[in-house]
Order: sequence, then C-alpha cells, then structure tokens
Amino acid sequence: MKEQSQRLGSQPIPKLLANLSIPAMIGMFVMALYNVIDTLFIARGVGILGVSGVSIGFPVMMIIMAIAAAVGIGGASVISRRLGENKQEAADAVFGNILFMIVLISFFGFIGAFTFLEPLLKLFGATENIMPYAKDYLFPIMVGSIFFSFSFTTNSIIRSEGNSKFAMVTMIIPAVLNIILDPIFIFGLDMGVRGASVATVISQATVTIVVLNYFLKGKSTLTVRWSALKPQWLIIKEVLTIGMPAFIRQVSGSGMMIAINLMLIKFGGEFEVGVFGIVQKLAMFTIMPMIGVLQGMQPIIGYNYGAKNYARLKETVVLGLKVVTMISTGIFVLMMAFPEGLMNIFTGDEQTIETGAYAIRIMFALAVLIGAQVVSGGLYQALGMAKPALILSMARQVLFLIPLVLILPNFFGVTGVWLAFPLSDLLAFTLSMIFLYKDRALFFKSKKETGTYETAPL
Repeated sequence: MKEQSQRLGSQPIPKLLANLSIPAMIGMFVMALYNVIDTLFIARGVGILGVSGVSIGFPVMMIIMAIAAAVGIGGASVISRRLGENKQEAADAVFGNILFMIVLISFFGFIGAFTFLEPLLKLFGATENIMPYAKDYLFPIMVGSIFFSFSFTTNSIIRSEGNSKFAMVTMIIPAVLNIILDPIFIFGLDMGVRGASVATVISQATVTIVVLNYFLKGKSTLTVRWSALKPQWLIIKEVLTIGMPAFIRQVSGSGMMIAINLMLIKFGGEFEVGVFGIVQKLAMFTIMPMIGVLQGMQPIIGYNYGAKNYARLKETVVLGLKVVTMISTGIFVLMMAFPEGLMNIFTGDEQTIETGAYAIRIMFALAVLIGAQVVSGGLYQALGMAKPALILSMARQVLFLIPLVLILPNFFGVTGVWLAFPLSDLLAFTLSMIFLYKDRALFFKSKKETGTYETAPL
C-alpha cells in the first residue's frame, strides 16, 4: 500500500486533516470561483436572461452530477474501508466497477441531448424567452457528459486513497482553463451562453486525460484491472447504497432549483429567476470550503473505522465540527455586511443589486448553522451507514426547503422564497443534532472500545 494511504492511520489528526482538507478546500474554492466567474461573464456579456437560461438548465446538469456523486462518493467510502482493512484486490475490484458505471451514466446523458432536452427544460420552467438560452447552455454539456461523470467521480476516488493534492489539481485544472476560455468563447467568438458551455466541456475533457494518465501510469494506490471492469452486482449495490445520500443531496438541489424557479416565475418573473441565478452561485461559493473540510474528514474516518482505531475517529469528528462552525460564522458575517458589494461584482444594474442584496440578507440569516449540517450526513456516509446518511442528506432540501418554497410564497410572495432558506437551516440543524446526540457513542468512542456499531433508533 502506498504511503499516501498508510498515513490515514498514523499521521497526527490535526496535521492530517489539514493536509487533506486544505487541498480539497482550495480545489472546491477554485471550482466555485469558476462558477461565479462563469455567471459574471454571462451576466455582463449576455444579460439577465442569459443567467436565467443557465439557472433553468443547471438542474439538469446537477442530475448528471448527482449520479456521478453517488458512484464516486459511495465508491470512495467502500475503497477507503477496504484499504483500511488491507484488502488491496477488493479495493481494485470496486474501482473497476465504478469505471463501468461511469460509462453507463454517460451513455444516457449523450442520448438525452438528442431526444428529450427541450421537453425537459419546459418541465423545469423554461419560458419562451428563456428556452433558447437554456438549450444553448445544456446541449454541449449533455453531449460531453462522459467527461463530467469521469472527472467528478474519480475526484472522490483519488481522495479516498489519501492523495488530496492531486485531487485538488484535478479540480483546479478545469476551473482555471474554463476561466481562460470563457471570455474567448463568449466575447471573442460571440457564442454567448453556448460559448460558456463549450468552454466547460473542453475543460472537463482536458482534466479527464490528466486523470486517466494518473491511473494508467501506476501513480495511484489502485490498479486498473481489466478483469475488474466486469460488473459485479454486490459491489454495485454496496457503492450505490452508500452513495445514495450524495445522490439525494444533489438531486434535491436540482429539485430545489426547479421549485424555486417555478415559484419565482409565478410570483415574480424572469428577472427574479436571473437574480436567484446570481445569488445561488454565491451560495455555492460559500459552502465549498465546508465541503472541502468534509472531504478531508471522510477518508480519515472511513480508514480508521475500518482499522478499528476509534480514538482517531473521535478526534477527527470533533476537530472537523469546530472548523466548519468557524467557517459558517465567517460566511454569516460576510453576507450580512457586504451583500450589495457582492452583487455589484456581477452587474451594475441598480434594481438587480437591490433585489439580490435583499434576498441574500434573508437567505443567509442563519448561515452559522450550515456547517454542522454539511458534516453530519457526511460522517455517516464515510462509515457506510446509509440510512442516517440518507435522512440527513435529504433533510435541508427535500424535507424542509422544497415544501417551504412551495408554501411560503402563497403568503409572502417572492419574499417567501427567500424566507424558506433560514427556516430550513434551523430545522435541518436541529435534526442533525438529534442524530449526533443519539449516536454519540459511535462518534465519541474511547480508546478501549472495539467492534462494530449500529446506530441508535430514533
């Protein structure tokens, strides 16, 4: 086993968490920065309708990413535990089945680009004015779904074997390349929204080549074995069962955006959809550092749980919760103090800035609670405990946010859409604390305790 994986069970936790989380945070930060700059170029070069088109089309892209997340994060959990148990061939077999699933996912994405794209966008709320922009954005992405699926999935796999620095590189390469290509395609070649989409596909194709080289040249702890590419139902079932919370989280994000867009069009208009498109990109930007911390925690937790080293598991959980709470507090301060300045980055239109700042102050009113929500579901997922991970992954968006988005606008208009966010944060945080308290014996085991653990019933 390579040193990059062995250190998961030996290196001091603060240093190890920093070594794994900081590259993940940097990578997530750069990816989020790309999303923000992508929206900025579209807002400046195409206008608010262009942003609205991306906002309508983005949920479809999120569904593709959700399936890849289920495979990647589920596979990463299985692989990290197999490596912790010193079962190298079993880990390679999991990896081979993941590659098979990536190809299958991509096939359906490619076919969908030529068959049901326009009906899907209509279902998601595209109006006559928004439809051309939404199609221009989404068609190239669905055609190139093989690149998104591969890079998104393998990033989690690379991190599961402890190679956080290369995982960071695989996020930075497409983000930086996209930032460079965006103005060339959008402004230089006058391709508008489609230019942004083509730039994204080219960027993902480039990093796919880099990642393939990493695995095929023997730089990974894992080995690509042709025999392992044959699908094995038991492995696929285990990967998808554990990855289901990630799938639910991503799909619920897509469902959330669909619900919000529909309610904004009903109680506001295309303008409000565009404003939300900008605010949503800012929201993604703020949550990325916390996801980076979680991604750093997961391989440590999975490996040490597999190795029955519960003292290291406990130390990782406590330290991780402290770090994400500090980050979410900083986000709250930033959003309350400078919402107009943040909106002004994207547009000089006074009405857009005013509407966006109003939305930001309401949506982030309880942002200090976000960190614990992000981490809690990921803890169970890293340990392969699918049921609590699934419930906590569904909590904020499916159980609370989507229903509130559909209910509150009937009483408060567009403001009701913004109010749904802090209320769902409060409810999801409460549920997360209930789970962590009931399973405190798992996450805070003493050094002497050994054996497996079943979560306490609610």
